[in-house]
Amino acid sequence: MKIWLEKYHQLTDREKILVVTSVVLIVIVLFYLLVWSPINSALATHQKTVEGKRDDMAWIEKNSNRAIQLRGSGGSKSVFTGSLPQAVNQSASRINIAISRMQPQGDELKVWVDQAPFNDVISWLQSMENSGIKIINVDLSEANAPGMVKVRSLQLGKS
Repeated sequence: MKIWLEKYHQLTDREKILVVTSVVLIVIVLFYLLVWSPINSALATHQKTVEGKRDDMAWIEKNSNRAIQLRGSGGSKSVFTGSLPQAVNQSASRINIAISRMQPQGDELKVWVDQAPFNDVISWLQSMENSGIKIINVDLSEANAPGMVKVRSLQLGKS
């Protein structure tokens, strides 16, 4: 550090002004590149994430009322006595839902659907409940297209 100060004192006044100005500019550029820019881009990313989560929440609130309404309108429960895979296939084909895989497990059945409209899935679930098929577990996830869901796992049984 002492060497740098000695060299600085040997400079002319004009060179000293140039060195000080250069150092100040370098400090400003480094501050911008190392501190300000990363914070600013992280903030923008988080704002986009929050906006996306708000949109998701609004969509969930909008459609959850319908799901609650459909669940509450179950009324009288009927007892299912037929073939579970056959009934599930028929109800899915009526609503145009393409089942990707079925796996019987004793008196229960696991079903997977790659992609289907959310409203159709809710209608399908309601029609199965109305016919006496018990919905044991449902695992849905968002699909690539808006309003579409994947049925990652649907476990059904006889009432």
